[in-house]
Amino acid sequence: MFDIGMPELIVIFIVALLVIGPKKLPELAKGLGKGLGELKKVLDDVKDSVGEEFKETTSGIREAVTEVKQQIESEVRETGKTLQEVKEQVVTESEEINKNIRDTVTKGGSESKDTGSENKTPDVVKDDSSVSIDKADGTRHTDSSKPV
Repeated sequence: MFDIGMPELIVIFIVALLVIGPKKLPELAKGLGKGLGELKKVLDDVKDSVGEEFKETTSGIREAVTEVKQQIESEVRETGKTLQEVKEQVVTESEEINKNIRDTVTKGGSESKDTGSENKTPDVVKDDSSVSIDKADGTRHTDSSKPV
């Protein structure tokens, strides 16, 4: 803080001795020492109280952050579960649709074999309801060959 060396202290001591006098100089030094000691004590108390307030404030913030973190983790877990359920439902429905398509194509193919067709499987198979199913992509067509 202050860059006071030995020569500066000697000069200050000589000036104080001349101004105050040899009788009152020890009393002044004693009072100055007590004053500096009290100042240091007060500064330490302020430092401790500020430190305590800081700890209390940061602990409250940490608790709030921990609570928010736990809430976010809970939401992420719930979202993950929901996504997993949706995925399973999509897979199940996809399997059902694929099965229905295969069954429809197989049903249409077996009917065309019953009608005496050759080994060549036609691209479009007609059933009794005047709706045909395209084996290539599984789409249904009416007599006018437009997708239904």
